Amino acid sequence: MSIPAWFIQIVSAFFGAVGFAVLFNVQRPRLYWAGLGGMLGWAIYLTGYAAGLGDICATFVAAVSFTLYSEPMAQLMKTPSTVFLVPAAIPMVPGASLFRSMRFAVHGEWDFFSHQILHTLLLAASIAGGIVCGMTAYFILKKMFHFRAKDAR
Repeated sequence: MSIPAWFIQIVSAFFGAVGFAVLFNVQRPRLYWAGLGGMLGWAIYLTGYAAGLGDICATFVAAVSFTLYSEPMAQLMKTPSTVFLVPAAIPMVPGASLFRSMRFAVHGEWDFFSHQILHTLLLAASIAGGIVCGMTAYFILKKMFHFRAKDAR
């Protein structure tokens, strides 16, 4: 994929995340940071996919990355992490894959449907798993640094 195509996709992910943040009534000072999370997640996805991870693994890595972005931003901005997490996840939603699944079902192409819907479910599960793993890693690291800071005193 060429550099301009990457740039267009990353900028689109930013504005898509900001659009959903507006829809969820995120306050104006936090809109930029919510969009940045979506942009980061999509950039990590494109990088992972270009590196040969495949779309399911690249989606998982991207979900971990935008979760690891959202948690500290929530503390920094003194707001719930969902303000940054949900808009960042929006560009990763497998809408095209779900559309193809439903198109196969409507046309009665059940072999293609079963393959495509399984792929769609794996993409959705990789987003959910990435968020859970990212939150777990963040809170483990936070506890480790907290205990290390206590020991240094």
